[in-house]
Amino acid sequence: MAGSRAAIRYAKAVLSLASDKKAAEAVNIDMKLIANTFSENEDLSTMLKSAVIKSDEKKAVLTKVFPKLNAISSGLFDVLFTNKRLELLPEVASKYSVLFDELSDKETATVTTAIPMTKELEKKVLAKVKTLTSKKVELENVVDESILGGFILRVGDKQYNASISNKLEKLRKEFTIN
Repeated sequence: MAGSRAAIRYAKAVLSLASDKKAAEAVNIDMKLIANTFSENEDLSTMLKSAVIKSDEKKAVLTKVFPKLNAISSGLFDVLFTNKRLELLPEVASKYSVLFDELSDKETATVTTAIPMTKELEKKVLAKVKTLTSKKVELENVVDESILGGFILRVGDKQYNASISNKLEKLRKEFTIN
């Protein structure tokens, strides 16, 4: 919990600095890269959390893994290193992207489908999204074969479930109650 609050504070500070320098979009690209890299690489996350590995070694690894970052993004490494909070980097990166999207009046909609989305389904989903939010929406497709067909749409804290598995579950409940 305390780490989360600190990550939000660092993310807000970086966003403020990036906005002042008119580099918020470039920093957002860096932060998405950092967040995705950590979510896809368990070893990198483990290294960052390790108490055995020294902070200067962690920083050296980070600068080698992310060599072409914006000056503000790489400056975040220095600040976290100085404050002995390098383990917060992945969380700061993801919080930054959330804050940036809020500032830009953007939202990410997660669409779960049984197979990768087709253009036709994407149009249907975007039509449904317009009924749920007035913000600009970026679609993220997650494939989950267990839903059998249809889609599950999550926009912010709202969810629309048009999956076959959901309809079958409703039918099952209806028949077991009577």
